[in-house]
Amino acid sequence: MFVDSHCHLDLPEFQERLPDVLATMAAEGVEHALCVSITLEAWPQVRDLVRAHPGLLSASVGVHPDYLDVNEPTVAQLVELAMQPEVVAIGETGLDYYRMPGDELDWQRERFRVHIRAAREAKKPLIIHTRAAAQDTIRLLREEHAEEAGGVMHCFTEDWDIARQALDIGFYISMSGIVSFKNAAIVHDVARRVPADRLLIETDSPYLAPVPYRGKTNQPGWVAHVAEAVARLRQIPVEEVGRITTENYDRLFGRARLSAVQPAPTA
Repeated sequence: MFVDSHCHLDLPEFQERLPDVLATMAAEGVEHALCVSITLEAWPQVRDLVRAHPGLLSASVGVHPDYLDVNEPTVAQLVELAMQPEVVAIGETGLDYYRMPGDELDWQRERFRVHIRAAREAKKPLIIHTRAAAQDTIRLLREEHAEEAGGVMHCFTEDWDIARQALDIGFYISMSGIVSFKNAAIVHDVARRVPADRLLIETDSPYLAPVPYRGKTNQPGWVAHVAEAVARLRQIPVEEVGRITTENYDRLFGRARLSAVQPAPTA
């Protein structure tokens, strides 16, 4: 069995096909998925989706670093939202310098600090996005004592040195469909070297579909193919990848308590 540690089932790509997506999860042996929030405006939709599928889905709450013209979260607001029982993490948050230079992104760094402080107060792990900003991401995690919250470096694409620094402050490393791409040598190296007890797998769906579905709209059921790619690189059975990444997910996000979550009331 597998767990998808990062997806976005609230996005428009899934609105008309959610039953088929959930059926594919069941067919592929994917028993759970974490639906990750990217704005406060979209949070109610994420919450209601997860409440409609207790045990199968869980949620995070946060504001992605790529979004500028959205409601800016406060520590108190994130902590309050994180207390809802379906919320297992804060994020996704982090830094992304890919489209804009870092000297123009003080607002992004401050938003990241707010999320880290909220995670520490709420005692919930962080889901970290970093793109073209790895050193600053690690620096802010250290400065804000993110090791007190822990978390995961999602959709990891950096080299082993960055992975090692993240591991040193207690973070997990999550492999996405990129690990199945033939030209992803840096990611392959990290996938081989991450300690078994710090490894997670994800789809980041609807993005980054793994081989053999590369270029298509990704979905949580295809995390099984991410597991297959990791298994080949580590030269272990795919069932072992499923076992260790599921155990790691449950240890980090505390999935057991989700049994108390009730479905959303119908109109």
